[in-house]
Amino acid sequence: MKKILLASVALSMTAGFAMAEAHGKTIRMGTEGAYPPYNFINDAGEVDGFERELGDELCKRAELTCEWVKNDWDSIIPNLVSGNYDTIMAGMSITDERKEVIAFTQNYYPPTASAYVAASEDADLEGGVVAGQTATIQAGYVAESGATLIEFATPEETVAAVRNGEADAVFADKDYLVPIVEESGGELMFVGDDVPLGGGIGMGLRQSDTELRDTFDAVITEMKEDGSLNEMLKKWFGEDTTTYE
Repeated sequence: MKKILLASVALSMTAGFAMAEAHGKTIRMGTEGAYPPYNFINDAGEVDGFERELGDELCKRAELTCEWVKNDWDSIIPNLVSGNYDTIMAGMSITDERKEVIAFTQNYYPPTASAYVAASEDADLEGGVVAGQTATIQAGYVAESGATLIEFATPEETVAAVRNGEADAVFADKDYLVPIVEESGGELMFVGDDVPLGGGIGMGLRQSDTELRDTFDAVITEMKEDGSLNEMLKKWFGEDTTTYE
């Protein structure tokens, strides 16, 4: 999910990688658990998805012990900054605005398209009501597009708003919307053009955690070079997904 930071986030950058070392190199990985296939909660009540598999592999290669922490999206950056966990792996797009508050690794998912989904081919995307998840780059885009933005806390609620007629369309990551459209039996459809947004998805860290960022950066590079990251992307997003060359 390609998401943006709302304006008022405290710049408290006191916790660092030294804290992780003090806890036996246990790294707490923050995620939303509500944005399949990036991250979701499975039937066993555990964090699952592309980012869970990738995060566990990154930690294995870096010889770190990782624990997963679920956190609601609207407070995921403030709780990273305040030290409730050490990283964010939650479909978070790399943006200049977020970089003012947190640091990012290189992207582990290349920049991809966002898209509109509606219940009618003639949905009004410019003057109608468009649903978006709060604090996302998609919501920011809609707010500047001329359409009326209606925001919801979770991605599921944005789609529900289209189904119940509260919104004319939803605007979100296309790779999130594809299975929803496919499983809707023709009730939902893509409308309008795809819109490229964001600089790819990366791991968020506190700005002070330069050593931890460099550690994960090195392992992401390794996985890009040996092809294992591309294999993981295809597993979770399909053979036609964007991969690294």
